Amino acid sequence: MKLELFQVDAFTNKVFGGNPAAVCPLDEWLPDSTLQNIAIENNLSETAYFVKEGDAFHLRWFTPGGEVDLCGHATLATAYTLFNELGYPDKTITFTGRSGNLYVHRTENGMTMDFPLWPRKKIQTPEIITRALGKTPLAFFSGYDAMAVFEHPEDIRNMQPDFHLLKQFETRGLLITAPGDKDYDFISRAFFPRLEINEDPVTGSAHCLLAPYWADRLSKTTLKAHQASTRGGDLLCTIKGDRLNITGQAILYLQGSINV
Repeated sequence: MKLELFQVDAFTNKVFGGNPAAVCPLDEWLPDSTLQNIAIENNLSETAYFVKEGDAFHLRWFTPGGEVDLCGHATLATAYTLFNELGYPDKTITFTGRSGNLYVHRTENGMTMDFPLWPRKKIQTPEIITRALGKTPLAFFSGYDAMAVFEHPEDIRNMQPDFHLLKQFETRGLLITAPGDKDYDFISRAFFPRLEINEDPVTGSAHCLLAPYWADRLSKTTLKAHQASTRGGDLLCTIKGDRLNITGQAILYLQGSINV
């Protein structure tokens, strides 16, 4: 069987930047084992699959380590593929999936995703986190991902985690964050060793937790965010009630086909 496949760099307007995701359109769902094997073979942080269902698209995301409930950059990459490569005519795409309905709007500045906000709970920093990061955060929160808050942006840029220890911490991933420098309200990095992704270059879904924290702390509803990985990426986050709008750009790197 031959399947079409696109590789798109998300949260950037230049190839080799942002976060690469594979996008695979399907006419019908293949066995989960096949979807997982394709994701392993692609060896990217995410491979997205979609099937058209009525006026919407059912969207699923797989890392090399398994399926996840929500992925921002692969959603942005899928919307880019539909808008720019597959000729989707409308200005808004509706996706359905594990996290309910998600919407992506084509805008003058790129594409804007409409995502849910994630709650957080402040807890004492686990000892394994301090050991893994080599530094105690100012505050620590549990949630869909864990989040460690530090004082300076350079704390984030210079962090060299022990991924073997982080893999033992039972949560999807760990986000580290601090106030931004220059043109940013905050910066972050994201680690997901339990999903076989030590560091994710740019993580849209992480901002469902990061953005509301910084919105509360800075008393702002629109924030400029930077994910300070080696590739790096920029996100514009806007809080609207219990939803988060994330605006970013994307660019096609590769188009081809795979045989399964």
